[in-house]
Amino acid sequence: MPILPIIDLLIFGAWTSLMIGVGLKAIWVTTTYRPHLFGLAPPDFLLGTGICLLFALALAARVWVKSNEARQESEWRAGSPPREVDHGAGGLEVVPPPDRDPRRPGNSARR
Repeated sequence: MPILPIIDLLIFGAWTSLMIGVGLKAIWVTTTYRPHLFGLAPPDFLLGTGICLLFALALAARVWVKSNEARQESEWRAGSPPREVDHGAGGLEVVPPPDRDPRRPGNSARR
């Protein structure tokens, strides 16, 4: 089952919940009427928004990790650990070591 439509649906639900909460809060502030939709007040819709967005983020992270799992395993099984490259203020980036097999065309021990 594809996960991306579920992530899109969660994001759409979060934005819908946020807009409903903002609308209810606007009515709450401008009038003396205290609206509730299905027994939920504006802070409840904000909580629902946060839950939907965090769940969508968790699903997206899971998909990203699963898609990169095979590449990481092949690098680990090759026996050469990835190295870290310092980009100054940008932080560290993990880069796999270059292929140094002199038998392959285009690869040489000296670069």
